[in-house]
Amino acid sequence: MRALVLAATVLVAGGLAQAHGRDHDAARRAVKAGEIRPLVDILNEIRSKVPGEIIGVEIEQKNGRWLYEFRAIDSKGHLFEIHVDGRSGEIEGVKEK
Repeated sequence: MRALVLAATVLVAGGLAQAHGRDHDAARRAVKAGEIRPLVDILNEIRSKVPGEIIGVEIEQKNGRWLYEFRAIDSKGHLFEIHVDGRSGEIEGVKEK
């Protein structure tokens, strides 16, 4: 389990984010246009505020807004979903799964 967490963390830290369908290219264009912040910037800002280690990330557009959705697991094995505004980098919600 620890190896899986470390591997996922390396992928996230390396700047890879999963996007749904065609959102991937749109997300890349949005970052280049300055409409949303790059994943690495968001990670640097929220890492200390997240309950546990980040093990996954997705980016999607909802109602015209870009949201990063992070998954984190704490030392007790609890899984959390964290929603972050792609433009401001503010955490909008944290819920345990």
